Amino acid sequence: MSEITSYNSVERTTSDKKLTKTDLNRIFWNIQSMSFSYNYEKLQTIGFAHCMIPVLDKLYENADPETRARAMQRHLKFYNSQINTGALILGVTAALEEKTTEEEKDAVISVKAGLMGPLAGLGDSLLKFTWLPICGSIGAAFALQGNIIGPILMFILFNIVNVGSKYFFIHYGYNKGVDLIEQSKNSNIIQRISNVANVVGVMVLGSLIATTVKISTPLVIAVGEQSIPVQEMFDKVAPNLLTLLFSLGVFFLVKKLKGKYTVSLIIAMMVFGVICSAFGILS
Repeated sequence: MSEITSYNSVERTTSDKKLTKTDLNRIFWNIQSMSFSYNYEKLQTIGFAHCMIPVLDKLYENADPETRARAMQRHLKFYNSQINTGALILGVTAALEEKTTEEEKDAVISVKAGLMGPLAGLGDSLLKFTWLPICGSIGAAFALQGNIIGPILMFILFNIVNVGSKYFFIHYGYNKGVDLIEQSKNSNIIQRISNVANVVGVMVLGSLIATTVKISTPLVIAVGEQSIPVQEMFDKVAPNLLTLLFSLGVFFLVKKLKGKYTVSLIIAMMVFGVICSAFGILS
């Protein structure tokens, strides 16, 4: 955020043309395919440039080819953020393209560089680690009862926010985004919202694990003439202790493998479960 300077003083002198709601809606439709061109050289850069085409077509309609080329090259610089909250960057960028002169276009690049990191963290916290687990837990509750509405409900609930947030942030970023940046620079509001969302996400994941993951052992320890079930011993220490330990173990492996080999890990867990069940270790 340190690269963001003052933009309120920027005059609207680039073009007599002004973006309309239709232009912003074209950005919204383009953002749906933003990840289609994802690559490991510039990540979301091509997708971002594609989203900006409606803006550049409008503002540079009568410009010479060289000026139009410079405008497009401006949006082919490295970009990577969370798509939903990153829609705010698209809205702000569109506003700055409209407001700034050709000599002031460095402001556009600075805004993208300054916002994509903080908004990526915020978007992941709100969407991936909070709203998606909530939708998953609701869908799983129905699915566990054999109800087909479970996955359908999860899909609908998630995409109400997923699609709706893109539309909202594009329009809000264009109309209010520049002022919002100025107000939030010193208040650290993005970090605070992200922290709250992380806490909520951890709580949701914890409750989801406790209610849907079931691990127990039928092992029994013989003490003289008495038999003590091992599961009862674990339950006295903490209910669902085996579930907790297993989940923490999986989390450690995912972190150790840096998110790679997820499918292999799932298959390994299935094989582990079958073997332990066959030998009477887990039930």
